[in-house]
Amino acid sequence: MPAPLLHIETTPNLPRQAEVVVIGGGIVGVSTAYYLARRGVSVALVEKGRIGAEQSSRNWGWCRQQNRDARELPLATASLALWDRLAEEIGVDLGFRRCGLLYLSDDEAQIAGWAKWHDFARGAGVHTQMLSAAEATARGAATGKSWKGGVFSPTDGVADPERAAPVMALGVMRAGGTVHQFCAARGLERAGGRVSGVVTEAGVTRTGTVVLAGGAWASSFLNQYAIRFPQASVRASILAVASRAGLPEALHTTGVSVTRRSEGSYALAISGGARVDPTPQQLRFARQFVPMFLSRRGSLSLGGRQAWAAGHETLRRWRLDAPTAMEACRILDPSPDPRQIEETLARARRLLPALADAPVTARWAGYIDSTPDGVPAIGEVAGLPGLILAAGFSGHGFGIGTGAGHMVADLLTGAPPIVDPAPYAPERLADSARGKVAAF
Repeated sequence: MPAPLLHIETTPNLPRQAEVVVIGGGIVGVSTAYYLARRGVSVALVEKGRIGAEQSSRNWGWCRQQNRDARELPLATASLALWDRLAEEIGVDLGFRRCGLLYLSDDEAQIAGWAKWHDFARGAGVHTQMLSAAEATARGAATGKSWKGGVFSPTDGVADPERAAPVMALGVMRAGGTVHQFCAARGLERAGGRVSGVVTEAGVTRTGTVVLAGGAWASSFLNQYAIRFPQASVRASILAVASRAGLPEALHTTGVSVTRRSEGSYALAISGGARVDPTPQQLRFARQFVPMFLSRRGSLSLGGRQAWAAGHETLRRWRLDAPTAMEACRILDPSPDPRQIEETLARARRLLPALADAPVTARWAGYIDSTPDGVPAIGEVAGLPGLILAAGFSGHGFGIGTGAGHMVADLLTGAPPIVDPAPYAPERLADSARGKVAAF
């Protein structure tokens, strides 16, 4: 069952030339194209399927600073400020609201970990509120139980995954850029040792700069040019229920997390619960990802052959004059794990009695791509001048996608970057490619 998604009409004809071509119509790709177009850059965005149809519409919708890796926190803060302005700039609602995120726990070690992050965040200018047992129980009244503690991050919020990327694509076109759905980028043309064009199923667009924001497809695309990008994906399942219960807008517990969407439904998910579907690419980069998978072995389970069949993590080389794996699989739409869906729903109903009779309205799954250190790779690809990588967002891309796109636009136009790009440089993963995984 596909995740809910706003369908939009996009530009019919591919331009023969553009200053920048962005490959990938998820939140990172559309954000990059949006901020380039607003600066008057000639930009074309190509997407093999529908805008936002993969992980950008299949996530929780959280736009958070809370519990971010120190390297990502500046980008998270900058992204929230950008989210604030998008509806007014574009003239269409993305469902973004700073509703605050509520975390509740009975695990004293977990609460202590949140408190430690709270102290760090305060030094970085981020406001969070540690909750006493009484405060946590009051804020979590909908659960009908007492809690040992929690944290509330009042300046964090959520946006609607089914609307955000498509609405930003409308913004790209309104700012003068072009957006092309069902237009797979098969590969790159090169001249003089650098990028000179993008070969798509609809023809060639001449350009000197390409941004690869291909999500879970990025590593297999780079493999066409013998470029190693350690990337692995896991399959996460999620469901939505209809309810008018007036529950917290965004609630996280160890058992289950609940997010209200602007049309009134609630998305339910288990944090960290996912399936590892083996693929040729996962086998290739297994050594680099072993530490991450071992650290999360309590929440990851072995999956099946869905990813192998989908082809997004293939090691095969494809031709530029014939359909590729991306045209065979326009949209990654894996089947949700039925046992996980049942467990998620059961946990949610135990946690929140108001959901006891709430009907299930949708079930879906998506592939979350990751790097070995859990931080995205953003920057020029060594060995192929003119190619900028923006991938490996490790389940964090929706919230920080606006800032990531702005930063790429900064780098390409010579503007002062919105945040320091150094922590995201792709070359840092060279150590992980040699089996030395960067510290979390």
